[in-house]
Amino acid sequence: MGMGRLLATVAITVSILLADIADAFDGGSHPKERHSLCEELIIPAGYPCSEYTIQTKDGFLLGLQRVSSSSPRLRAGERVPPVLLLHGLFMAGDAWFLNNPEQSLGFILADHGFDVWVGNVRGTRWSHGHISLSEKNKHFWDWSWQELALYDVAEMINYIYSVTNSKLFVVGHSQGTIISFAAFTQPEIVEKVEAAALLSPISYLDHVSAPLVCRMVKMHIDQMILAMGVHQLNFKSEWGASLLVSLCDTRLSCNDLLSSITGKNCCFNESRVAFYLEQEPHPSSSKNLCHLFQMIRKGTFSKYDYGKLKNLKEYGKLKPPKFDLSRIPKSLPLWMAYGENDALADINDFQHTLKDLPSTPELVYLKNYGHIDFILSLQAKQDLYDPMISFFRSLAKFSSM
Repeated sequence: MGMGRLLATVAITVSILLADIADAFDGGSHPKERHSLCEELIIPAGYPCSEYTIQTKDGFLLGLQRVSSSSPRLRAGERVPPVLLLHGLFMAGDAWFLNNPEQSLGFILADHGFDVWVGNVRGTRWSHGHISLSEKNKHFWDWSWQELALYDVAEMINYIYSVTNSKLFVVGHSQGTIISFAAFTQPEIVEKVEAAALLSPISYLDHVSAPLVCRMVKMHIDQMILAMGVHQLNFKSEWGASLLVSLCDTRLSCNDLLSSITGKNCCFNESRVAFYLEQEPHPSSSKNLCHLFQMIRKGTFSKYDYGKLKNLKEYGKLKPPKFDLSRIPKSLPLWMAYGENDALADINDFQHTLKDLPSTPELVYLKNYGHIDFILSLQAKQDLYDPMISFFRSLAKFSSM
C-alpha cells in the first residue's frame, strides 16, 4: 500500500473510528479536560494521593503522584522502601489504576504498605510540558526512549530518593522496562535502586511478531511520518486515528486491533474497553517510534541512530553507542515476568536479554499471557503481583513509622 492510498482513506475512516470512541472526546481531536491523575482515578477510589512536578535537566516538567493505602492502620503502620511505577508506550501513570482496587497494581502495592510513586514520562497528559517550549513546537518532541531513560527516569529516581532518603524499588512494563534497562547501565542512576520487577521485559525487538507492527516497520511508516513533519504521535487526534485504520485492509484484519499490535491477550475485561479508552492512548513522539523501529530492523539495543554523519557529531562515532546490559550491577536483584502470547516482548528476544545480563533474575512465565495482560489481567494479582510483592518483601525489612 503506497502513501497515496494510505492518506486517501483518511476522510472516510476517521468518522467511523471517532464514533467508536466518542465518549473519550470533546470534538474529536482533543481529549476531555482533566485536572490531575489523583483527582481522576485515585482519590475517587478512596486512596490518599499527592501530586508533584519535577524538572528534568533538559527542561521537561514531569508529573509524579504519590499514593498511600486507603487503610488508616497501614498508613500509620509498617512501611517498606518506595516503589516507582514506569508505564509503557502510549500509556501513562493511569495504566496502573485502570481496574478496580483489588486488581490494579498501584492500589495493591499501596494496600500492602508500599510508598507508591507513579511516573509519567514527557509528552503524556499527566506531565506538564516544558519550561520554555510549547507542545506545538517541533523541538518539544525531539526525543526518544533514550531521553526518557537518561533524563526522565534519572530525575524521578533522584527526586524520590531525596524525599524519602531511601533506595527505590522500580516496576516497569513494556517501554517502562526498556528505559529501566538503559537507566540501570548508568552507575549514578542504578546506585539508588534497591531492586526491579519488569513486566514484558524488552531490550531487543528483532523477533517482534505483531502483524500491524510488522507491517508498519516494513512500510517505514516511522520515516514517512517524520518526513511529513509530524513530530507528535497522538492516536487520539483525527490524523493519528485515521493512520491506524488506514493500515488495515483485507490482508490484515484490524477487527481486533489490540491483538494485531500486542498479541492475543487472555484475561483482561473486554467490557471495560470503553473506560480504558477514556485514558489511553497517550501521545508520544514520532522520533520515539522511529527509535523503536530501528531496534526491530537492526536487532540492537542502542542509542538513536541519526545516520553516520550526525552520529559522528552526536556520539563521536559512526554507529550509535550500545546500552551494555552487562554494566547492570550483578548485585541488583531482578524479577521478570514474560508470556507465550506476547507479540512485542518475544521469548527469543527475552532469552537474548537474559544472556547479556550478568545476574540470573527470578522469572515468572505465563503461557497464555499477551502484552496487555501484564497490567490489565483480572488474574494478575495471583499470577503476578503477589509473587512480585513476595520478592520485594524478601529484600526489604518493614519498619514502623
